[in-house]
Amino acid sequence: MARTVSVSISLQSQPHRTPPHLHLPSAAKHHHHPFLRFPKRKHCNLSLSVSASHSSSSSSSSSVPNPLQTGRFLTNEELGNLEVLGNYSYHQELESGLLWVRLMREEEMDMTVNLLSESFAESMMMATGYVKLLEFLVKNYLIERRATMPHSATLLGIYRENGEEDFELAGTVELTFDQKGANANPPTPTPPKNSPYICNMAVRKPLRRRGIGWHLLKAGEELITKMSSSREVYLHCRIIDEGPFNMYTKSGYSIVKTDSILTLLTLQRRRHLMRKELPVSETASELDTANEQPI
Repeated sequence: MARTVSVSISLQSQPHRTPPHLHLPSAAKHHHHPFLRFPKRKHCNLSLSVSASHSSSSSSSSSVPNPLQTGRFLTNEELGNLEVLGNYSYHQELESGLLWVRLMREEEMDMTVNLLSESFAESMMMATGYVKLLEFLVKNYLIERRATMPHSATLLGIYRENGEEDFELAGTVELTFDQKGANANPPTPTPPKNSPYICNMAVRKPLRRRGIGWHLLKAGEELITKMSSSREVYLHCRIIDEGPFNMYTKSGYSIVKTDSILTLLTLQRRRHLMRKELPVSETASELDTANEQPI
């Protein structure tokens, strides 16, 4: 199971597609194995190719073997931004292992759907019989969101435990950079559509309390500074989620508005809308790691 800090999905349906096996072209520091595999899991049998070396706590560029497909015509500016997304890469040495954050690719959609569906089911206390329906809705949502690139992006956190050779999906986070990428039906309180927005962050339950959530947040903020001229970033946090709320406040987010108590009549949890002003010069390597929140 995984933990989510916000839920923002559209229920409109799209054709359901089955992706091929996963291949990841570059990796992290001190890994020279020509071929590694994800641990076998219930829903996916995925392969991971790892090579090259990188700094332990900075972003870097990596080549993307296949062009990113959005299903629509793009302007030259959008093509340039799409290249920035595809090349974005963030690595961080944690006490327990190595974290690599970069853009989700189309063939990785199913395992991301599994992670988010488990997370949403946990947060909403859904019966197991509804998980398959939730997976269908989340899959269609991700397909729709992918079509809005480069105005939005879904990042994946890939993790390797110390002493292990296998990498696994640890978490995910979704970013919106501008109004063209804004969700048509965002949660309340409604954030400004022309401002960057962070949502649908989830970390697998066995991998929590290791700093993965913190670095997903930092990677997302760093990518926002590359993709958007706006430095006001918004996100939602449910009132009952004390751990994520503490992480956000420690990172510099403050409450802008809170859902009315009448929200409970819709059978939804009340949420805070939070905001942070990103410094123009902020990069992930400049963050004060002493303030990391182990989430």
